[in-house]
Amino acid sequence: MMSKADTHVHTFYSGTTNLKVLRFPESTTSPEEQVDAARRNGMNVVCITDHDEIAASFRAQKYAKQFSDIDVVAGEEIKTADGEIIGLWLNEKIEPGLSAEETIDIIRSQGGITIAPHPFSFYVSCLKYRIFDLDLDAIETINGGHVDEWTNNMAAGCWKNNTKRWAQIGASDAHSVRTAGYTWTEFPGQGEDDLRKAILEKTTIACGRPAPVFSQVQWSLEVVTQGQKMILQKMFGCLDEDDDNPLVQKTINLSLSKKLVALAGGFVYCCPPTPFIATWLSTNWLKKKSVELRDQLRKTFDY
Repeated sequence: MMSKADTHVHTFYSGTTNLKVLRFPESTTSPEEQVDAARRNGMNVVCITDHDEIAASFRAQKYAKQFSDIDVVAGEEIKTADGEIIGLWLNEKIEPGLSAEETIDIIRSQGGITIAPHPFSFYVSCLKYRIFDLDLDAIETINGGHVDEWTNNMAAGCWKNNTKRWAQIGASDAHSVRTAGYTWTEFPGQGEDDLRKAILEKTTIACGRPAPVFSQVQWSLEVVTQGQKMILQKMFGCLDEDDDNPLVQKTINLSLSKKLVALAGGFVYCCPPTPFIATWLSTNWLKKKSVELRDQLRKTFDY
């Protein structure tokens, strides 16, 4: 029997992203919504892996106890000094900023498993060629958030030349339910114990494809509009200040000037044709950069 797992999923515990002077949430999706989405998409296991945070994992595990068809694994996507590393089967948060080796040692001390997410990304923090000298259990050969032609192909090529070194992983890297379900890992058995065994025995299979560009656009509009909604709720006294959503607490602590800048920037971004122009520009940049990296690789190895 083969089952499906998504080993890389984010919630609103993943904090905010910097866009020059503007800051928008990485995700506005709750842990419970990601569990529900994983079930709808046929996953038997979902791993909650927020940026430098583990609280959502425990919240998702508590919520999922009512279901018999899905397991939730506690994880974290940790920003090390050398690039991001995912730790799964954790029981405590691991602080960012340590070396890759120190981070891996802490993951191991908790009985965890180590994965290199999007190891060859050229626009997200990653380990790149350091995967060859670190104690990693797996690498993502299909990352659902990377639509470029370089990142996943490079990772898949490295795995094919080193099949006994790492397990192959397909993961959505979903920051929204709109981008979940397109990418997954298949493994023999059922449940988190069998997934863990499959990763260690390198019997996993990376499946699926990156989420469509349109879904990525939907996610970007979602986080911007939801961020604006919370700011307006705060300004009009309608925001529940006892809500344990960390984005609510961030919104409460924003100065008035930052609130106004965020509202103005969000309005500009959401107003057509801005999102379509931004999508066209970013898609073309990804294509151009992928070609440059491919040509550089061919020139380096003379083929």
